[in-house]
Amino acid sequence: EVDVEIGFVDSETINAENAKEKLEKFDGIIVPGGFGNRGIEGKIQTVKYARENNVPFLGICLGMQMAVIEFARDVLDLKDADSVEFNPDTKNPVIHIMEDQKNITKKGGTMRLGAYPCIIKKETLAEKIYGTNEISERHRHRYEFNNKYREILENHGMKVSGINPQTNLVEIVEISSHPFYVGVQFHPEFKSRPTKPHPVFLGFIKASLNRSKNK
Repeated sequence: EVDVEIGFVDSETINAENAKEKLEKFDGIIVPGGFGNRGIEGKIQTVKYARENNVPFLGICLGMQMAVIEFARDVLDLKDADSVEFNPDTKNPVIHIMEDQKNITKKGGTMRLGAYPCIIKKETLAEKIYGTNEISERHRHRYEFNNKYREILENHGMKVSGINPQTNLVEIVEISSHPFYVGVQFHPEFKSRPTKPHPVFLGFIKASLNRSKNK
C-alpha cells in the first residue's frame, strides 16, 4: 500500500565528489547483484553515502559484498580491501572465492546455485524482518564473505546476523546502529511476488517510507 517511485542511477557515473548530488533525493538505496568490475567503485561510494547519511540500504549479492568492502576500507581503514574477483592480489581479500571453486577453470554452471538454509541470530534486524530464526533463500554467486575478517568487522559494528548452518558461510550482514542497513548474499527477488513481497523488501520499503515521512 505504498506508491514507490523508482529511480535508476548508473554506478559508473558516481564518485566521491558527486555521490551526494546523485543520491540525496532517495529515501532508500538498493545496490543490486552483478558480475565483473564495471561500476564497482561507484557502488562502493553509494554504500558509503547510505551508511554515513542513515539512508535505508539494501545490498543484494554483489551489493552485500560491496558493503563489506566499503566498511573494511572506510571504518577499518584497510584501504586495499577488495574482492579477489576484481583484485586477485589484494592483501585484504574480505571477499574471496569459495574453497571448492578455486581449482575450477571452466566457470559455466559452477556457481553456488539454488536454495540454502540460513540461521538468523536472535535480537537482530534480520530476525525482526523475518519473524523467525530459520529461513531458506536462493543463491546465484561464486564469491563469499571471508570469515577471517568476521571478528574484526563485528568488533567495529558490522554484525553477521545470518549464517549457513552447514558451511558457516555468511548470508546476512547488518549495522544495528543504522535505521536500516542490510546486506544479503542471496537473491530475495527470486522469492518475491506482487501479492506476497519478500520480507527483506517489505522491511526496506517500511524504513524508506519512515524516512520520507520524517524529512
